[in-house]
Amino acid sequence: MTEPNAAPSRHPTPPDASSGEPPAHEPAPKPLSLLQIVGSTIAAAAGVQSSRNRARDFESGRPTHFIAAGIVFTVLFVVGMVFVVRAVLSAAGA
Repeated sequence: MTEPNAAPSRHPTPPDASSGEPPAHEPAPKPLSLLQIVGSTIAAAAGVQSSRNRARDFESGRPTHFIAAGIVFTVLFVVGMVFVVRAVLSAAGA
């Protein structure tokens, strides 16, 4: 039973939404390339990811790809910082 004063839903659920698959008339999203994943990872780490790319990532990307890219980026960033700090300290004579 619905209430007589209840507002209709603005976003009705399509009949095939329960299957978890895209509707038959929409093609499946293209998977992201390695360059797109790396670019999105770097942009997100710097805090400058555009909303258009973020939406693309959530629609077409796989979480495991972004998790792996984030881990690799973090390791490379930390190793890079260690080398920079050591180079600066050795140049300063410490």
